[in-house]
Amino acid sequence: MDEIIIRGGETLTGEVQVSGAKNAALPILFATLLSPEASRVENVPNVADTRTSCRLLEELGAEVAMDANMVSVAAAQITDYEANYDLVKTMRASFLAMGPLLARFGRARVATPGGCAIGSRPVDQHLRGFEAMGATVEMAQGYVEVRCDRLQGTEIRMDVPSVGATENLMMAACLAAGTTILDNVAREPEIVDLACALRSMGAVISGDGGATIAIEGSESLAGMRHRVIPDRIEAGTWLAAALATGGEVLVHGAREQHLGAFLDKLREMGGHLEIFGDSIRASAPDGLRPVDVVTAPYPGFPTDLQAQLMALLCFADGESRIRETIFENRFMHAQELARLGADIVIDGGAALVHGGRALSGADVMATDLRASVSLVIAALGASGTTRLQRVYHLDRGYENLEGKLSDLGAGIARVDGRTPEGRQMAKAVAAGGGQLRSAGSSAGQGRRRAASVGGRE
Repeated sequence: MDEIIIRGGETLTGEVQVSGAKNAALPILFATLLSPEASRVENVPNVADTRTSCRLLEELGAEVAMDANMVSVAAAQITDYEANYDLVKTMRASFLAMGPLLARFGRARVATPGGCAIGSRPVDQHLRGFEAMGATVEMAQGYVEVRCDRLQGTEIRMDVPSVGATENLMMAACLAAGTTILDNVAREPEIVDLACALRSMGAVISGDGGATIAIEGSESLAGMRHRVIPDRIEAGTWLAAALATGGEVLVHGAREQHLGAFLDKLREMGGHLEIFGDSIRASAPDGLRPVDVVTAPYPGFPTDLQAQLMALLCFADGESRIRETIFENRFMHAQELARLGADIVIDGGAALVHGGRALSGADVMATDLRASVSLVIAALGASGTTRLQRVYHLDRGYENLEGKLSDLGAGIARVDGRTPEGRQMAKAVAAGGGQLRSAGSSAGQGRRRAASVGGRE
């Protein structure tokens, strides 16, 4: 098992480039199933979740190649209509294969999804929508099977603005007969990016970014040519890391219009933000102040940046309150932050952060994707050395995290603690020496290879 070793106390300075948005790339990759023509998707982050998506497309019969951050998909000869449990259990977004398969081939069988253990995320909104469009839905032995000769356009109002259900139903509606109206939909930038990708295939979609989306169904779609938007969650992570270490970092690919609620809180905390087009420079020359935060669907404060803000609030002198309204189990990182010396009290759906205490390095364990990067942020601002375990969570959503942090001046390395090389590197990082490399870590080396997706790591 790989580990990440972080020597805290280093001030982050310099510039960093944000990768493509994982949460936009995943539905867009599955949207390539809607056409028999070849598609090309650019700026795809080379992370575990996108590689899992590409493997799933291959298992369905598509020809897939990933060259650096460009993915080519030819889905002319789909031979299977099942997304099996072995892949779906690792990544919830695999459920997004259902809409395109159902719309184009009239059937799909997908295992009930897995992913991060951050609370209940049912798929009932997806299935209710498919049923409203005329599909039959059967659930048995951990799988959902849907069938329909051709979906029919209709009006669907969602109980909650589910991002995944919005994406799945949007894709399915593109090949339905007639017009589909989706009401009370998610408004995230990733929804808008998916709509742009679908329009590049010839889909007729309007209203994305608002509460109601209209899709006029087509008989067929062409292949897509699309470039994925920058990852707003990664951008927010770098901004938080800069402030946690008292540094100054220019983040390229940080779009102000995608980060409004988060940037508002950084400014309220005392962050000094300079906007240069799609780049933001962050610093906090006068220190950090406590704030209160409530997560909410976009354009509210994003739950995917809640953990990062909690880590940052540990360095603000005073008491802050975070109320989580999206996922009930999304405070699991608090107990690991406490191992670094943070003073955090959980009270139901709220967390009380008593900031200003000095943090010091410790052994900590990641529990989910965003929780793991919050521990990285806290460790960067702490004194001493932190060892982060279960880093496969990080690999699901952050491309070359150690390399980017190292370029900003962090003392960080990925190691395999079971090998002599890994143990030696861990000691070197703790002592203040050594450049970034993956010592004794085949996973770290494999992640940096650009190859056909068919080659397994």
